[in-house]
Amino acid sequence: MELSEIFYSLQGESSYAGLPCIFIRLAGCNLRCSYCDTTYAYNTQFTLSIEEIIDEVKKFQSVKLIEITGGEPLLQKDTIRLLTLLLEKNYKVLLETNNSISLAEVPMEVIKIVDIKTPSSDMSDKMLWDNFKILNNHDEIKFVIGDRIDFDWALGIIKKYDLKRFQLLFSPVFEKLESAKLAEWILETRLPIRMNVQLHKVLWGNKRGK
Repeated sequence: MELSEIFYSLQGESSYAGLPCIFIRLAGCNLRCSYCDTTYAYNTQFTLSIEEIIDEVKKFQSVKLIEITGGEPLLQKDTIRLLTLLLEKNYKVLLETNNSISLAEVPMEVIKIVDIKTPSSDMSDKMLWDNFKILNNHDEIKFVIGDRIDFDWALGIIKKYDLKRFQLLFSPVFEKLESAKLAEWILETRLPIRMNVQLHKVLWGNKRGK
């Protein structure tokens, strides 16, 4: 498989923020979001077989939370097999995906963090809305918010597709939208939206492998 990096850190986003987590960042992405903070993942840094990836993961011993991310991890045909093997080895598996590829083959037990691209990303027209029909209650919906237009648009998507049954995550675009401003907007809605502040960036800045 084509990879960008494998590293161990604190989970910075989602409802699992703050927990120790192993990250497998696969290389390649089919979108080009305006606010992308992992452009280095567009290109392959190294390749490993699935078995070699599992061996790398085992080095972190007792850590059982793992996230497959990218780039867009579902671009690679072996990703489903990797997810399945990690589940079989009793890992709690998170998959962060950009919602432009069908999730139909992703194992039900995988916790899918579905990143809905807002208008300021310039990629909102690439979204595969039918994915909402196959999500499970433990899956999470993420919106990265750059401005008030993004925020209102996200609220409209939540209402249109009745997404309140999922964990809803809003994050401000790093160094573009003030976290306090986003917090105010969320409080005004009275909706069960969890605000994420990209904990890893608060702690270490926008560093690779953190």
